[in-house]
Amino acid sequence: MLKKIILFLLLVLPLGLFAQELKVAGLQCDYKQNPQGIESVSPGLSWQLKSSKVNTIQTAYRVLVSDDPQKLDDDKGNIWDSKKVNSPASLQVAYKGRQLQPAKTYYWKVMVWDNHHQQSAWSSTASWQMGLLTQTDWQGASWIAYDKLPDTSVIVPFYHGKGPKKLGIANDVLPLLRKTFNVGNQLKRATLYICGLGHFDLSLNGKKVGDHFLDPGWTKYDKQALYVPFNITGQLKAGKNTIGVMLGNGFYYIPRDKRYRKLTGGYGYPKMICRLVMEYQDGRVDNLVSDTTWKTGPGPVTFSSIYGGEDYNANLEQTGWNTNSFNDKTWHKVILVDGPPTLNAQAADPLKVMQEFIPQNKTQLNTGAWIYDFGQNFSGIPQITVKGKKGDTVKIIPAELVNADGSANQKGSGGPHYYNYILKGDGAETWQPQFTYYGFRYLQVVGAAPQNETNAKQQPVIVAIKGLHTRNAAATVGDFACSNELFNKTFRLIDWAMKSNMASVFTDCPHREKLGWLEEAHLVGSSLHYNYDIVGLARKCINDMRISQTEDGLIPEIAPEYVKFDEPFRDSPEWGSNAVILPWYVYQWYGDKGVLAQNYDMIKRYLAYLNKKADGNILMQGLGDWYDLGPNPPGVSQLTPQGITATALYYYDLDIATKIATLLGKSEDAAAYNKLAAQVKQSYNKKFFNAETKQYGTGSQAANAISVYTGLVEPQYKTAVVNNIVKDIRGRGNSLTAGDIGYRYLLRVLDDEGRSDVIFDMNSRADVPGYGYQLAHGATALTESWAALPSVSNNHFMLGHLMEWFYSGLAGIRPADDAIAFNKIEIRPEVVGDVTWAKANYQSPYGTISSSWKKEAGKFELSVSIPANTTAIIYLPAAKAAMITAGGQSIRNRKGMEFMGYKNGKALVKVGSGGYLFVVR
Repeated sequence: MLKKIILFLLLVLPLGLFAQELKVAGLQCDYKQNPQGIESVSPGLSWQLKSSKVNTIQTAYRVLVSDDPQKLDDDKGNIWDSKKVNSPASLQVAYKGRQLQPAKTYYWKVMVWDNHHQQSAWSSTASWQMGLLTQTDWQGASWIAYDKLPDTSVIVPFYHGKGPKKLGIANDVLPLLRKTFNVGNQLKRATLYICGLGHFDLSLNGKKVGDHFLDPGWTKYDKQALYVPFNITGQLKAGKNTIGVMLGNGFYYIPRDKRYRKLTGGYGYPKMICRLVMEYQDGRVDNLVSDTTWKTGPGPVTFSSIYGGEDYNANLEQTGWNTNSFNDKTWHKVILVDGPPTLNAQAADPLKVMQEFIPQNKTQLNTGAWIYDFGQNFSGIPQITVKGKKGDTVKIIPAELVNADGSANQKGSGGPHYYNYILKGDGAETWQPQFTYYGFRYLQVVGAAPQNETNAKQQPVIVAIKGLHTRNAAATVGDFACSNELFNKTFRLIDWAMKSNMASVFTDCPHREKLGWLEEAHLVGSSLHYNYDIVGLARKCINDMRISQTEDGLIPEIAPEYVKFDEPFRDSPEWGSNAVILPWYVYQWYGDKGVLAQNYDMIKRYLAYLNKKADGNILMQGLGDWYDLGPNPPGVSQLTPQGITATALYYYDLDIATKIATLLGKSEDAAAYNKLAAQVKQSYNKKFFNAETKQYGTGSQAANAISVYTGLVEPQYKTAVVNNIVKDIRGRGNSLTAGDIGYRYLLRVLDDEGRSDVIFDMNSRADVPGYGYQLAHGATALTESWAALPSVSNNHFMLGHLMEWFYSGLAGIRPADDAIAFNKIEIRPEVVGDVTWAKANYQSPYGTISSSWKKEAGKFELSVSIPANTTAIIYLPAAKAAMITAGGQSIRNRKGMEFMGYKNGKALVKVGSGGYLFVVR
């Protein structure tokens, strides 16, 4: 009877109910869920496995792709059916179906099989929408503008600073553009592809579209600009509709006036191009493009500079300008202008308002102005709600520091930068800048008094004031905490500098420069990628480097390269090497082999450039270990000869290039790079290594550490060199000297060599320059200098290397040496100092990896979670006589795990996916 019941259930119940132990989730196309603007003709498809069983590995998959969701529901892949593919691949599986069409939407799902002979149900349906792949796909759209900058006034490349006085005063018209159009019945989907330079604010029928800030991301505009796709189906209605676009300057045009500017230049006045694709249920497709039928007029933003701030005159608002009912008879037709030669989809996450701050306190200055303290240094903009008379002006000055008299201090962050708001006198008015931002903790308000405060001069009243934190909207993928509160505060210190400098490039600071200095991406990239999903921003950075590369192969120190800085601020291998290192890291972090192939020519050309610059295989140019702690104020390397860091990274580049060439099947290139690397190594050791003292160059922390990490030290000397590193640190009372370049390698070497005790001691001091010192001196974001100097930036993430150790050292989550996208994991927690517990989570491409440990008298507990389709080796601090259990059973007897013995005071256990609790007694 029981057999009959089981047979009956098998016949009448869906297969999915019997496959719930194995699920497919997290479908992504080119790293995004249901993305728009895909331009790859063979996009990468990824997914994650969820299994209730331990030790789960995918053995096969099947992908279906359709242009009709109903067909996909019927399990028909009319665009691509991969059939069953025997493979564990679940990341960046290349699409191999029919040719994909521009602006078209595709739907897909996946089924997998595992090593337990389980077959999953089909995943939920996901989708992607193609972008506009060629100029033809823009269907005749034109660049349109309010006015054209005369060719004689175009300034590219930019001047560093204010430039010659003859450049004159800028045209400060920030235009509005509008177009009214008709939408038919039974609209199925409407997608707007738009690029407005320098930035645009898009509205439809009077309401803002989306929640982006400073779209599109900034690029090297003489070669490329980015467009942004928006699904606006829900905001359209049958009949009349109106699109409104407000334009700002950004880096496209930097106005010339008396306010601060790091650079002076202009590609042109603001302009816009767009195509609206309207698809109907019956298969019809209508297009609306930017052309001479659009109208334009001046907007209420009267000044906007990415460096100097923004002014807004509410009396110049044109009510309803972006609605159907507006009378635009006084507006004139747009003019046609030229634009950047190439348009590509914005692949990185957009900037958004990510957090709001309210003042912690406020103080009135002797001048009558008010200072509001938000308690945190962050990138962003102010927002005010104010009441007053028509024509009253409120001035807002942001600052990360204050002077002795309490007023805003912009000396180290670039000034004057401020905002002016002119009231229209119509009740409570709320305003915030739209096309610029700054790094600040304080806002100084001039010309207005806080509500409920004495207001003898009858000034406008500040009803509310906020600080809006803006940054790249990359998802948070990690978290960390431990029992040591100084380390928790250090984590937050670094994190705020990271968040504040993730824009559409990895900026050095959110105020003074806002430029894409390249060394940060590879040196602090490992820290960043533990905390945020930076794959889109990293690929954008790589693209900026490729476009900024010069004809002779140089990768300049900033990308996009808006200005040609004087040496040594243009050609420093520690910066330019990001062109080799970051693509390799993106491959290691996310499993994207395509990024190596796409950028191989850039890598090859840059290495050829370095080869020409080398004298006897040694490179001597550049900044060296920037901002190290020497006897003089920070700047160019003081303790380490430039030739050491430059040549060490040249060697590291060659080593990586050998691996890349091998992966791409370029065996001749691989052999050539390997041979040259050996020659560089020989020359390097001959020039810089002292065989008697077992040190490199001056014996600085940076010199020795970078030599060890990059593999330049001969094996027989490695232990001695590492011991000299420790000796130097201990001899300085556990204080650091390494700077921007050297400190990451110092930490990596100490961590890799089992000396996290030294890392703990070195970063536990608050009385010498370092993280603790910055915190003790009031910093709330990582500062540019170890000593938190007020004369330089106080929101800089270039020294944020310790974040990586919090994850990989204290919590112990790290990839194995041969891992790709964390498919092979090591959990190696370092139990050091007074730390009694630590925990971290990291959402890897395969799923969440977690590590949480605590130590008590006579006992150590470690709880870990390993995602499906990966394996891990667990390193447990244990003597050989210790009793080690997992889930209450001895690890030697536990089925499904392998005890691998002891190494350097730790027991090694190999496990598959699943959750485990280890106890060492």
